[in-house]
Amino acid sequence: MSDSKFKIIAGLGNPGKNYAQTRHNIGFLVVEALASKSRLSINKSRFDSEYVKARIKEREVFLVKPLTYMNKSGFPIHKFASYYKVVMEDIIIVHDDMDLDFGKIKIVKSRGHGGHNGVRSIVEAFGKKDCTRIRVGVGHPGAGKDVTGHVLGSFTPDEIKILDHCIDKASDACLYILENGSTAAMNFFNAR
Repeated sequence: MSDSKFKIIAGLGNPGKNYAQTRHNIGFLVVEALASKSRLSINKSRFDSEYVKARIKEREVFLVKPLTYMNKSGFPIHKFASYYKVVMEDIIIVHDDMDLDFGKIKIVKSRGHGGHNGVRSIVEAFGKKDCTRIRVGVGHPGAGKDVTGHVLGSFTPDEIKILDHCIDKASDACLYILENGSTAAMNFFNAR
Protein backbone atom coordinates (compact mmCIF):
# COMPACT_ATOMS: atom_id res chain seq x y z
CA MET A 1 0.00 0.00 0.00
CA SER A 2 1.29 3.45 -0.89
CA ASP A 3 0.67 6.67 0.95
CA SER A 4 -2.59 8.02 -0.47
CA LYS A 5 -4.45 9.85 2.26
CA PHE A 6 -7.34 7.40 1.85
CA LYS A 7 -7.78 3.72 1.07
CA ILE A 8 -10.78 2.21 -0.69
CA ILE A 9 -12.24 -1.22 0.03
CA ALA A 10 -14.88 -1.93 -2.59
CA GLY A 11 -17.14 -4.96 -2.53
CA LEU A 12 -18.65 -6.01 -5.84
CA GLY A 13 -22.26 -7.02 -6.25
CA ASN A 14 -25.55 -6.06 -7.84
CA PRO A 15 -27.96 -3.50 -6.36
CA GLY A 16 -31.48 -4.39 -5.27
CA LYS A 17 -33.23 -6.83 -2.94
CA ASN A 18 -33.42 -9.56 -5.63
CA TYR A 19 -29.64 -9.96 -5.53
CA ALA A 20 -28.99 -9.31 -1.84
CA GLN A 21 -28.41 -12.92 -0.73
CA THR A 22 -26.78 -14.29 -3.87
CA ARG A 23 -23.27 -15.62 -4.45
CA HIS A 24 -22.49 -12.72 -6.81
CA ASN A 25 -23.04 -10.26 -3.92
CA ILE A 26 -20.51 -11.74 -1.52
CA GLY A 27 -18.33 -8.64 -2.00
CA PHE A 28 -21.16 -6.45 -0.70
CA LEU A 29 -21.59 -8.77 2.31
CA VAL A 30 -17.90 -8.52 3.21
CA VAL A 31 -17.85 -4.71 3.00
CA GLU A 32 -21.04 -4.55 5.10
CA ALA A 33 -19.36 -6.79 7.70
CA LEU A 34 -16.35 -4.46 7.82
CA ALA A 35 -18.66 -1.48 8.38
CA SER A 36 -20.50 -3.38 11.09
CA LYS A 37 -17.19 -4.21 12.88
CA SER A 38 -16.57 -0.45 12.99
CA ARG A 39 -20.14 0.10 14.25
CA LEU A 40 -21.04 1.95 11.06
CA SER A 41 -23.52 1.39 8.29
CA ILE A 42 -23.01 2.03 4.59
CA ASN A 43 -25.62 4.73 4.18
CA LYS A 44 -24.16 7.61 2.17
CA SER A 45 -24.43 7.99 -1.62
CA ARG A 46 -21.97 9.42 -4.12
CA PHE A 47 -20.65 8.50 -7.58
CA ASP A 48 -23.25 5.76 -8.19
CA SER A 49 -22.17 4.07 -4.96
CA GLU A 50 -23.21 3.59 -1.37
CA TYR A 51 -20.33 4.20 1.00
CA VAL A 52 -19.19 5.09 4.48
CA LYS A 53 -15.89 6.56 5.62
CA ALA A 54 -14.28 4.67 8.49
CA ARG A 55 -11.08 4.78 10.49
CA ILE A 56 -9.71 1.23 10.40
CA LYS A 57 -6.24 0.13 11.54
CA GLU A 58 -5.22 3.80 11.87
CA ARG A 59 -6.18 4.50 8.25
CA GLU A 60 -8.94 6.54 6.62
CA VAL A 61 -10.88 4.02 4.55
CA PHE A 62 -13.88 4.34 2.26
CA LEU A 63 -16.04 1.20 2.29
CA VAL A 64 -17.76 1.26 -1.09
CA LYS A 65 -20.57 -0.66 -2.79
CA PRO A 66 -20.92 0.36 -6.47
CA LEU A 67 -24.62 0.56 -7.35
CA THR A 68 -24.18 0.07 -11.07
CA TYR A 69 -24.58 -3.55 -12.04
CA MET A 70 -21.56 -5.82 -11.59
CA ASN A 71 -20.27 -5.48 -15.15
CA LYS A 72 -20.09 -1.67 -14.78
CA SER A 73 -18.47 -1.59 -11.30
CA GLY A 74 -15.25 0.01 -12.52
CA PHE A 75 -16.73 3.40 -13.36
CA PRO A 76 -18.04 4.38 -9.91
CA ILE A 77 -14.88 3.05 -8.22
CA HIS A 78 -12.74 5.04 -10.66
CA LYS A 79 -14.80 8.21 -9.98
CA PHE A 80 -14.37 7.69 -6.24
CA ALA A 81 -10.63 7.11 -6.55
CA SER A 82 -10.15 10.12 -8.85
CA TYR A 83 -12.09 12.48 -6.60
CA TYR A 84 -10.25 11.45 -3.42
CA LYS A 85 -6.88 11.01 -5.18
CA VAL A 86 -6.57 7.35 -4.23
CA VAL A 87 -4.00 5.50 -6.34
CA MET A 88 -5.00 2.06 -7.60
CA GLU A 89 -2.41 0.37 -5.34
CA ASP A 90 -4.50 1.60 -2.37
CA ILE A 91 -7.69 -0.09 -3.53
CA ILE A 92 -8.85 -3.50 -2.31
CA ILE A 93 -11.57 -5.19 -4.36
CA VAL A 94 -13.61 -8.02 -2.81
CA HIS A 95 -15.51 -10.25 -5.24
CA ASP A 96 -16.97 -13.70 -5.81
CA ASP A 97 -14.87 -16.28 -7.64
CA MET A 98 -16.15 -19.52 -9.19
CA ASP A 99 -12.64 -20.98 -9.53
CA LEU A 100 -12.37 -21.39 -5.75
CA ASP A 101 -14.40 -23.75 -3.58
CA PHE A 102 -17.12 -22.10 -1.55
CA GLY A 103 -15.67 -20.33 1.48
CA LYS A 104 -12.04 -20.33 0.30
CA ILE A 105 -10.31 -17.01 -0.20
CA LYS A 106 -7.28 -16.03 -2.22
CA ILE A 107 -5.53 -12.67 -2.33
CA VAL A 108 -3.99 -11.51 -5.60
CA LYS A 109 -2.32 -8.27 -6.67
CA SER A 110 -1.91 -6.71 -10.13
CA ARG A 111 -3.51 -9.69 -11.88
CA GLY A 112 -5.81 -9.85 -14.89
CA HIS A 113 -9.59 -10.13 -14.53
CA GLY A 114 -9.70 -13.92 -14.96
CA GLY A 115 -13.01 -13.67 -16.82
CA HIS A 116 -14.81 -11.84 -13.98
CA ASN A 117 -16.90 -9.07 -15.54
CA GLY A 118 -16.80 -6.80 -12.49
CA VAL A 119 -13.02 -6.98 -12.33
CA ARG A 120 -12.80 -6.56 -16.12
CA SER A 121 -14.79 -3.33 -15.76
CA ILE A 122 -12.33 -2.06 -13.10
CA VAL A 123 -9.29 -2.86 -15.26
CA GLU A 124 -10.97 -1.07 -18.21
CA ALA A 125 -11.95 1.99 -16.15
CA PHE A 126 -8.47 2.46 -14.65
CA GLY A 127 -6.52 1.26 -17.69
CA LYS A 128 -4.38 -0.90 -15.41
CA LYS A 129 -4.69 -3.71 -12.84
CA ASP A 130 -2.62 -2.54 -9.84
CA CYS A 131 -5.22 -3.14 -7.14
CA THR A 132 -5.29 -5.93 -4.57
CA ARG A 133 -8.18 -8.34 -4.90
CA ILE A 134 -9.71 -10.72 -2.41
CA ARG A 135 -11.25 -13.56 -4.37
CA VAL A 136 -14.00 -15.21 -2.33
CA GLY A 137 -14.85 -18.71 -3.49
CA VAL A 138 -18.44 -19.47 -4.46
CA GLY A 139 -17.73 -22.81 -6.15
CA HIS A 140 -18.47 -23.82 -9.73
CA PRO A 141 -21.75 -25.48 -10.78
CA GLY A 142 -19.84 -27.98 -12.96
CA ALA A 143 -19.08 -28.39 -16.67
CA GLY A 144 -21.98 -27.53 -18.92
CA LYS A 145 -24.06 -26.10 -16.05
CA ASP A 146 -25.53 -22.59 -15.97
CA VAL A 147 -22.83 -20.36 -14.47
CA THR A 148 -24.98 -17.20 -14.56
CA GLY A 149 -27.74 -18.98 -12.66
CA HIS A 150 -25.12 -20.21 -10.19
CA VAL A 151 -23.62 -16.82 -9.31
CA LEU A 152 -27.03 -15.13 -9.27
CA GLY A 153 -28.49 -17.97 -7.22
CA SER A 154 -29.15 -17.92 -3.49
CA PHE A 155 -26.85 -19.68 -1.02
CA THR A 156 -27.67 -23.32 -0.34
CA PRO A 157 -28.35 -24.46 3.25
CA ASP A 158 -24.83 -25.98 3.38
CA GLU A 159 -23.30 -22.70 2.15
CA ILE A 160 -25.30 -20.69 4.69
CA LYS A 161 -23.73 -22.80 7.48
CA ILE A 162 -20.25 -21.51 6.59
CA LEU A 163 -21.19 -18.12 5.08
CA ASP A 164 -20.52 -16.10 8.25
CA HIS A 165 -17.12 -17.74 8.67
CA CYS A 166 -16.32 -17.05 5.02
CA ILE A 167 -17.32 -13.36 5.31
CA ASP A 168 -15.29 -13.05 8.52
CA LYS A 169 -12.23 -14.56 6.87
CA ALA A 170 -12.48 -12.18 3.89
CA SER A 171 -13.02 -9.14 6.13
CA ASP A 172 -10.05 -10.24 8.28
CA ALA A 173 -7.99 -10.37 5.08
CA CYS A 174 -8.96 -6.75 4.33
CA LEU A 175 -7.83 -5.69 7.82
CA TYR A 176 -4.59 -7.65 7.46
CA ILE A 177 -3.83 -5.92 4.15
CA LEU A 178 -4.45 -2.48 5.69
CA GLU A 179 -2.09 -3.25 8.54
CA ASN A 180 0.63 -5.35 6.88
CA GLY A 181 0.35 -4.85 3.12
CA SER A 182 -0.70 -7.12 0.27
CA THR A 183 2.42 -9.28 0.04
CA ALA A 184 2.32 -10.24 3.73
CA ALA A 185 -1.42 -10.92 3.42
CA MET A 186 -0.89 -13.18 0.40
CA ASN A 187 1.80 -15.11 2.29
CA PHE A 188 -0.45 -15.46 5.32
CA PHE A 189 -3.85 -16.25 3.76
CA ASN A 190 -2.98 -18.00 0.49
CA ALA A 191 -0.89 -20.64 2.24
CA ARG A 192 -3.90 -21.84 4.26
